[in-house]
Amino acid sequence: MTTAPRLFHATGDGRRETNAATVLRTVLDHGPVARRAIAERSGLSRAAVSRQCTDLVRLGLIRELPEVGGPGNNGVGRPQIPVDLHTGESDGPLVAGVHIGVPASTFGLLDLRGRLLDRRTFPHEGLASGDLPSAIGRGLRAFLDGAPRGRPLLGVGAALGGWVDPGTGTAVRHASLGWSGRPLAAELARGLGDVEVRVDNHARAVAQSEILFGRPEARRSLVHLFIGNVVDAALGITGVVHQGPGSGAGDVAHLPVPDSTVVCPCGRSGCLEATVSNTAMARTAVRRSIVPWPDAFLVVDAAAAGDRRADRLLRERARAVGRATALLLDVLNPDLVVVTEHASLVNPEYLEEIRGAAVDHAHVCQDPERVVSPHAGTAVLPVAAGAVALNPLFRSPLAASVR
Repeated sequence: MTTAPRLFHATGDGRRETNAATVLRTVLDHGPVARRAIAERSGLSRAAVSRQCTDLVRLGLIRELPEVGGPGNNGVGRPQIPVDLHTGESDGPLVAGVHIGVPASTFGLLDLRGRLLDRRTFPHEGLASGDLPSAIGRGLRAFLDGAPRGRPLLGVGAALGGWVDPGTGTAVRHASLGWSGRPLAAELARGLGDVEVRVDNHARAVAQSEILFGRPEARRSLVHLFIGNVVDAALGITGVVHQGPGSGAGDVAHLPVPDSTVVCPCGRSGCLEATVSNTAMARTAVRRSIVPWPDAFLVVDAAAAGDRRADRLLRERARAVGRATALLLDVLNPDLVVVTEHASLVNPEYLEEIRGAAVDHAHVCQDPERVVSPHAGTAVLPVAAGAVALNPLFRSPLAASVR
């Protein structure tokens, strides 16, 4: 793997950078696409499109494809040379993604279209919480050493639960891992050389992934609800994921779930995380003798194998998630609610349970199709982590390529 191409930073009033981002995003949405079509779709002049394409080709972010004929492809008229994102298998640039969970981390390699090309699981078993960042960094280095040679690495994105400040690269608070004020980006970057590492909360990362690569409605407005060992959420409006002061937005752990009587460590009853998290569900499964030890994935596997008790527990959780989704729909009324929850990723019947409960309890939404699973399916976490690195690239392709 090689270092990324370089170009001088945009100056002046920033129009060059803005225009480059417009062209790159148009190619993402419509490529392969001719320059003339880029101008028509973006509102930029053909001259501006031509200049930006020249820069983006030089950077290795887009590439020219074999030319085609003029209108009608009948060979009449001036030939059109379409361009597309550079995803070539031999030299197309890549980004790496790292999702840091509680029991394990997941490494991934993505191309510019957010397609997952390789992945690896890095278990945390036997590692002390304080030693995790350096251990994950070493594991990531080993993973990248096995990446295809000759393909530039544009950056590394890391996503995790809890309160994360992407501006400082800090894990402000992650209760499950016992982290407080960890300079995570700097810790992960050690040993990676001249590679930029960015971090963000995983709920925001999934939301950004949906905006970049998911359904068109996500670019208007979406809420993403993440159900794992950590439960949190993210809000995106007109293509921007909200962070709030101190990047503290998205903490929905104590959102009340109607009809839930589960006691939360905060002292109240019916809090969302205490009701539906993987940890809570796994403990219930052990208590009901569904699985021998608390592991949410074992519950999903048991249901897939035909265990009706496991299936019933997963449906109970899905309905509780749906009731919480209804609250988010009523308060924010987004075009989409994206729910990341493992059982519904592997079996759409559980997504239907979530949708049914959401529509039954919501006052402003009667369309179950507004509640969806992530576009990347079971690859959602490494793809979202990679989106942490890809999002700044698509927003500022000239600046993001500077090292």
